[in-house]
Amino acid sequence: MPRLNTYSAPRSADVVVIGAGINGLAITREAAARGLHVVMIDRDDIAARTSAISTRLIHGGLKYLPRMEIPLVFESIRERNILLTTAPHLVLPYPMLIPFARWNKTPGWLMSCGLIVHDVLAIGKKLPLNRIVFSGRLKRDWPSVAKAGVKWGGLFQDAHVPVTERFATEIAIDADRHGATILTHTPVVSLLREGGRVAGVVYRDRVTGEERELRAPLVVNAAGPWVDSVLDLAGPHARKIGPTKGSHLVVDTFPGAPDTCIFFDSPQDGRPMFVLPWWDGRFMIGTTDLPYDGSIEDIAIDDDEVAYLLHSVNTIIPEAGLAPADVLWSYSGVRPLPYVADLKDPSSVSRDSEIIVHDGDASGLMTIIGGKYTTHRALGEQTLRKIEKALGMPREASPTREARFPGAPAETVARFRAEFIARSALPERSAARLADVYGALARPIEMLAASDPALAEVIDEESGAIAAEVLHAVREEGAVTLEDILLRRTVIALGSDVGLAAAPRAAAVLVAYAGWTPEQADAELARYRDSVRRFMPRALRAGTAPSGML
Repeated sequence: MPRLNTYSAPRSADVVVIGAGINGLAITREAAARGLHVVMIDRDDIAARTSAISTRLIHGGLKYLPRMEIPLVFESIRERNILLTTAPHLVLPYPMLIPFARWNKTPGWLMSCGLIVHDVLAIGKKLPLNRIVFSGRLKRDWPSVAKAGVKWGGLFQDAHVPVTERFATEIAIDADRHGATILTHTPVVSLLREGGRVAGVVYRDRVTGEERELRAPLVVNAAGPWVDSVLDLAGPHARKIGPTKGSHLVVDTFPGAPDTCIFFDSPQDGRPMFVLPWWDGRFMIGTTDLPYDGSIEDIAIDDDEVAYLLHSVNTIIPEAGLAPADVLWSYSGVRPLPYVADLKDPSSVSRDSEIIVHDGDASGLMTIIGGKYTTHRALGEQTLRKIEKALGMPREASPTREARFPGAPAETVARFRAEFIARSALPERSAARLADVYGALARPIEMLAASDPALAEVIDEESGAIAAEVLHAVREEGAVTLEDILLRRTVIALGSDVGLAAAPRAAAVLVAYAGWTPEQADAELARYRDSVRRFMPRALRAGTAPSGML
């Protein structure tokens, strides 16, 4: 299995990518697979900020039809098909009911036409056809929605990636396998200039604290909401990003909870919203879409957003009766959308991406605006075309259109899962978890657990996660901090208490096996506790977290 290293001291590259979110990952993977020496650099971890706050859909573009963004619809359908094939252990079919409620902005007959048109545009798709859901089936399969007075609706066949954290990690592993250099927790402090153009970056070494020069003929600014901060390093410029705030709630199952996603218009303002069956029996509710001009460093949901989201769900599912006390935790962030002056309706801003090739004093710099999980690979390919042109390289077919993710099993996912559980010496719950979270990359974790009985011990009762996962995250997947480990490698933090109960046990594993000192473990535990406060977990609000993590 390829080992992901996130620390080195490169001096030169063909391309430097600033930002390890989904855009930066896609560009790095694409260019590295093309044979270029790419260095991706981020002041935080892989997909740690904006890419960590998505609705986790691999969306076929239905919501772009009303705006007649047909190229984006086609692109979304194509990329969804590719991901269902290349990452079948991570990207799963995800049907969603669209209730044709009386308060909808778009009438039901027009939505029905949209579902039919989408099927026509998606001929050859890997999912079933969309369907109109009439009253009888609605009452049978979605009785809680029918009780809201909804008479009919549509069933849209879509896809989702419930664990985007592993999705991003596997892209990084694949990029590393193709020779990319990845530097995390490494801030860029300035841009290098030579001959009147951008010629690389200066970054701060995360171990020594020294400033190092990294030369490259091309620098790609894929910093998401921080795009303008990177451009500030190049000099005065027009504002590029107009972020909008999005927030989600996480709750346990509730009265009337649906078996499928519900994609509906909020009765308050008509904004598209979702009730999403998600992970380990929990649900996500989201999202808000608000103009935002505050600090983008530490963003948390506010009481008005909580009230808005809960009211919307309680209207479409009257028996839900959800209240703020039912919220396990929440997450918030900003979308890196194009700046629009005096923006009144954030939903009117296109979700398509843009690649800017700078000239003049900023020659040698490219900037990425927008982007999303569904079309990340296409954005990487489009950026590579511009990189090829800038470097005078011949154009070649994209190497990622058919390349499977590192964790994609050779057999079907169902067969792999069944065989892995059957032959594993681990308890069935832990073996099933490894197969579900890591796919084929579960095998080395299982081998590590077999090497030492202590590493096979469960450290998180809720998920069944074992100690070997924590050690594997540090040794093989480039994790540096406790947050990297719990939130973005093992995904233990997606549990009801955001990993607060498991954190001390994970730290103890690292003291015993990874060379952490007790002082380092204590410091990491304190940082982790402070970091997850942005999720406003009920365990902290109610004081039920372990005493050392309050």
